[in-house]
Amino acid sequence: MDPITLEIVKGALQACAREMDSVIERTAMSAFIREKKDYFSGITDRQARMLFTMHDRAGPGMIEAILEQFPRSAMRPGDVYWVNDCYQTRGAISHTPDMCFAVPVFFQNDIVAFSLCFGHYWDIGGARPGTLSPFNTNVFQEGITVPPVRIVDQGKLNEDLYRTVVRNSRFPELLEGDTRAMMAASKLGQNRLVELFTRFGQPTIEEAFDELLARSERAVRQAIATRMRPGRYSFSDWVDNDCVSDVPVRIQLDVEFDGDEVTLVDCTLSDDQVRGPINALLYPDIARMIFSSFLAWQDGPVMQNEGASRPIKEIRLRRGSIFQPVRPAALGLRAHVMYRFVNCVLGIAAQASDGQAPAGSPDNVILMLRSLEPKTGEYFLCTDGLGSGQGARPFADGTDAVYPLRGQKNHPMEFMEIEFPLRIERYAIHQDSGGPGRYRGGMGVLRDFRILADEVTLATRMNGLKFQMCWGVKGGLAGRSGSFVVNPGSPGERRVPGFADKIRLRRGDLLRAITTGGGGYGDPRLRR
Repeated sequence: MDPITLEIVKGALQACAREMDSVIERTAMSAFIREKKDYFSGITDRQARMLFTMHDRAGPGMIEAILEQFPRSAMRPGDVYWVNDCYQTRGAISHTPDMCFAVPVFFQNDIVAFSLCFGHYWDIGGARPGTLSPFNTNVFQEGITVPPVRIVDQGKLNEDLYRTVVRNSRFPELLEGDTRAMMAASKLGQNRLVELFTRFGQPTIEEAFDELLARSERAVRQAIATRMRPGRYSFSDWVDNDCVSDVPVRIQLDVEFDGDEVTLVDCTLSDDQVRGPINALLYPDIARMIFSSFLAWQDGPVMQNEGASRPIKEIRLRRGSIFQPVRPAALGLRAHVMYRFVNCVLGIAAQASDGQAPAGSPDNVILMLRSLEPKTGEYFLCTDGLGSGQGARPFADGTDAVYPLRGQKNHPMEFMEIEFPLRIERYAIHQDSGGPGRYRGGMGVLRDFRILADEVTLATRMNGLKFQMCWGVKGGLAGRSGSFVVNPGSPGERRVPGFADKIRLRRGDLLRAITTGGGGYGDPRLRR
């Protein structure tokens, strides 16, 4: 088709998604979305094929789950659909705090696309404030589950259902604010897409959609054919434990490259599902997105869409394994297994490309501080995600102090001191934490929290204290691990496990969080 029109359509899709992002950031109320930016927006075509997303681990499968409950013939203009059920979406939504909203886009009485988004909610009930805990052992402890429902029917809000969900949160004002932000963003996406179809007409836009998918597919196929040696490769990584026992969990991928395709991604040799909440219900197209995201990273114009996933063929999973747990297995901390999946992808790519891949990187590091004021019944909750060092690249050092998920950030110190009863007394680089190499791994951070409340309980999430997960490539060395320490340097100094909960802290205590550095790349003796 006309290349100028194609670029205009491409730019319009990107602008639409970014405008949806802006609405979410400016109108959501919880810090997890507004400050940390743990949200997603995307656009699909009429067949629910993902057209554009900035998030390489979200989007596919959400619309399909809604369509199973509400066929297209039952949808009407003005409808909004809501879902967070991980098992009904088969892992398209990977843990319950990620609430998804979707709007069918009508043009001339026909559904031509879908606009969707999700945000990680501050609290949706469950066993503990903030919903997630390393000690959860089933999905019922992880908050309210919303199956695919029509929350807005032809412009009219289902007030009874809405009040029911809001009532299940310890912070109902935040939940309501985030929900209305998500619905507003989805409706904005609908309006922008209608404008696009009106401007160019349905045949032209659908032809552009097909070409954008095909363009991404061609780019990924070219990357496989030119950068990956054919053959079968295997890589394993570990999670320290399942949070409720001390038994390590092994993640293994076996991958076959052939020509311009990844013919097989075999996850069946990974360990069985576990009792704790690190199980990762893997939707196959999410696995494909992770592969295509890496394969296409050198080609800047490539859009992350369904076409980029087509060259990754069979995703082989085993029921009852860590990647296909059986309900009601807990899923809340699934990110620690998913990061090991990503690390395995990088490890396999390093083998197949003679080291032309980044070194190992750590999981996300999160701490939660909670308390309850018995006189008022009000909860205090602070959830902070910390940056860490990323693996060195074949051409440069790893990035320092970056939160691993794309686009996400930690909370600014000024915000935390205003919102929560604590003081940040030190925020610094974790010196020499990056793995040595010709290009060193990125540095982690050190952050000191002084507790100003009478008493709080601490929950922690940090992998890699038992195993060196930030391995090096081509002679590079592993990054240094992190830790959680209470009152460091004092007679009462104590270390906190990487996965812990119900750790009591009192007024005046100092909590030090130290995060991991990334792996190094190349022989350290060649560094200049």
